[in-house]
Amino acid sequence: MGEYETVKLSIEDRAAIITIDHPPANAFNSQVLADLDAAFDEATADEQAKVIIITGAGQFFIAGADINEIKELKEDQEALLVFGKKGHNLFFKIERSKKPVIAAINGRFCLGGGNEMAMACHIRLAEDSVQFGQPEISLGIMPGWGGTQRLPRLVGKGKALELILGGGNIKAQEAFRIGLVNKVVPVGTVVREAKRWAKALSFWSAVPMAAIITSVNEGLDEENLEKAMEIETQQFAALQTSEDMAEGLTAFLEKRRPKFQDK
Repeated sequence: MGEYETVKLSIEDRAAIITIDHPPANAFNSQVLADLDAAFDEATADEQAKVIIITGAGQFFIAGADINEIKELKEDQEALLVFGKKGHNLFFKIERSKKPVIAAINGRFCLGGGNEMAMACHIRLAEDSVQFGQPEISLGIMPGWGGTQRLPRLVGKGKALELILGGGNIKAQEAFRIGLVNKVVPVGTVVREAKRWAKALSFWSAVPMAAIITSVNEGLDEENLEKAMEIETQQFAALQTSEDMAEGLTAFLEKRRPKFQDK
């Protein structure tokens, strides 16, 4: 495993666990972005890991971007744009990962850039203690890492504008009710729950999992449903050459559990 200043990476069973460890609140700055980007690349390349889990150390998942760094960049628009693009590029990398990515949202807060990163993950699990929000407007700014785009896609335009324009926080149970998170679990159990999900997902072949993620992501980018369906059809047909497709069909007919090889 690589050594990172603000991030820890470990492999357990078939899951890569990335833990952001940047006290006191795991706020995003340039170093955290760089470390997370490198750790994510390492996890993606590791053949032992079929699922990636991202969580936070201590009492925070990610409290948002580092306000001190943003203030320093305020007078340099080009530097501010570079900082913004680093976040965008990393979150797109997470969203487009061929391996399922689970956000194990722990602690007290998942705000601003932390919420934006969580929304780029494929599955979001949250502890009951977590509060979610996009508080940027209270700082005289706006979400800059996808909050105005991913949030309405997840919870609808009206609710997204309410959260972004209002600047307030919502509790985990409300986040679940509106579809921002997939499941709420007791405090202190979210990483264990994420590992349970990862173990279940790891049983399936990596080939169709990657095709499913691609089909959903690219299909949602299409305004025309017929074009989106064509993307799905192409991904489905491409599985025809997969050894795991043959294994899955044969195992079903033989009434046994499949033995997938990720081929």
